[in-house]
Amino acid sequence: MKKQRILVIEDDPAIRRGILYSLRFNGYEVVEAPDDQEGLKLALDGDFDLMLLDLNLPGGDGLDILRSLREKSATVPVIILTARGEQEDRVIGLKGGADDYVVKPFGALELLARIEAVLRRSPTRPAESMRIAVPGGHFDMGKRELRFEDGECTQLSEREAELLAYLARNPDRAIGRDEILARVWHLNPDVVETRTVDMHIVRLREKLRDDGAKPRIILTLRGRGYQFLGSGS
Repeated sequence: MKKQRILVIEDDPAIRRGILYSLRFNGYEVVEAPDDQEGLKLALDGDFDLMLLDLNLPGGDGLDILRSLREKSATVPVIILTARGEQEDRVIGLKGGADDYVVKPFGALELLARIEAVLRRSPTRPAESMRIAVPGGHFDMGKRELRFEDGECTQLSEREAELLAYLARNPDRAIGRDEILARVWHLNPDVVETRTVDMHIVRLREKLRDDGAKPRIILTLRGRGYQFLGSGS
């Protein structure tokens, strides 16, 4: 079986060595970059199953790499490694296209669990051919493309696509955050505290042209969760 390839962009040598050792010990093929220039080149030109991205890099900001990657419409999953524990920084990273984040200092087991949760769905993704109708257009799950009748085409991140697909498969009921964490993120909601679901809903609404103040595609049902209306009203 081909090893899954992970790109690690981290400037701290000690942290980078620890990550590399842990990933290789657990069977991953790992490529490393110590700064923003080498990291950006590898991120844009390489073929990776996942990327671990530090935000504080010599010569630049990891968010710049993330933006460049998403502008290229690359759907490779990205987990941010950051010492920035403030909510604002986490929101910026997630809205910028990151799939998850880990705040330093972190343990090897936590990092591996996050990686496995993101990669667990990878083998089935290319086979997806789901087509979801939305007001003014449709979403192609296989291509991860949100295409509108006016010609605009927007690429969704892997996590955004999985979230939209799960909501669309369950259109007649409210889906709680715990269920979404368990079924889309593959994380145990009893041991994970995160606003990631809400942040991804906000970003998904923006791409769907759904008014956050008066949503008509993804409703927020207070105390119950979210409900997908699709191309309805």
